[in-house]
Amino acid sequence: MKIQVPRILSGIDSGAALHEAKKLIVRRIEQPARRAFLQRSLTLGGLSLLTGCSISDNAGVEAALTRISRFNDAAQGWLFDPNRMAPTYTDAEITRPFPFNAYYGEDEVHVVDEAGYRLEVTGMVADKRRWALPELRAMPQQDQITRHICVEGWSAIGKWGGVRFADFLHRVGADTTAKYVGFKCADDYYTSIDMATALHAQTLLALTYDGQPLPPKYGFPMKLRMPTKLGYKNPKHIQAIFVTNTYTGGYWEDQGYNWFGGS
Repeated sequence: MKIQVPRILSGIDSGAALHEAKKLIVRRIEQPARRAFLQRSLTLGGLSLLTGCSISDNAGVEAALTRISRFNDAAQGWLFDPNRMAPTYTDAEITRPFPFNAYYGEDEVHVVDEAGYRLEVTGMVADKRRWALPELRAMPQQDQITRHICVEGWSAIGKWGGVRFADFLHRVGADTTAKYVGFKCADDYYTSIDMATALHAQTLLALTYDGQPLPPKYGFPMKLRMPTKLGYKNPKHIQAIFVTNTYTGGYWEDQGYNWFGGS
């Protein structure tokens, strides 16, 4: 993948810029506040001088944030190794209870009716039919015990089981040369990921947690489990999947979070 240096970085050494992006990636944990994130990003390597704006200027802040975030996404995508596996753990290391996390309270968890549930698959795929849960459960299943890393600074180890996402994409005849896979959820959450991560061997359409059907608080009937991404990139209560070449952002990404969100 060739990294395109954004216009705000033109005139400086691209290798030095990539070095700064790597330092951001290593830190991984992003501050939720857009302004704090921007201030940290713009001061690294003197990048604030390149924007031509004050960080108190809201319009300038938004423009600079968008450009730096896109550069960061490109750098992370370039560094991503599709053959590198995230660490796995033993049953004894599972965090019990596994924490609940969402943009709403646990008393507001969305409940999806299993009998009426159908997964919609659209976009650049050959088979656009809707999938019932028994059909998904009939596909080959695999388990993984991996660490969930939250952008808020905590982590937890959980056991997830389900269909390898790459197998599902091949099953529906997805165009794997497409750039993005997007998700829409029953709780109005939405996000999108890069195709390389979608095809990663540890990316699961998770249907179970700790050997049992996925509880509502963890995303019933299905969540995407990606141990190579930060927690907010793992959507729950998935209702629709689409393959596209159009960038569609995400719930938190549209509020300033990094889109790639992984390693």
